[in-house]
Amino acid sequence: MAKTPTDSNTALKPEVAKPKLPPMFKVLLLNDDYTPMEFVVETIERFFNKSREQATQIMLKVHTEGAGVCGVYPQDIAETKMNQVLEHARQLQHPLQCVIEMT
Repeated sequence: MAKTPTDSNTALKPEVAKPKLPPMFKVLLLNDDYTPMEFVVETIERFFNKSREQATQIMLKVHTEGAGVCGVYPQDIAETKMNQVLEHARQLQHPLQCVIEMT
């Protein structure tokens, strides 16, 4: 019996579709002349789970360079964190601004 092309012993590897990673967004705090530094540090600790030392370093970057990255997240998480920070600052009557930016 002759072998037909369908009888061959070669097997094709199935192509595995790799899921595309979601776009990532930086959450940044912006400097202003009114929000106390201690409030900024506490906000970073609370909403971004940073240590006191890490939060202080981010706050100093915000203070000296005008903006500081608190974390990088998928869009929905970044937007949630931004809104939480803005609401928290508003409730305590601080003008702290928080924005997200695509990486």
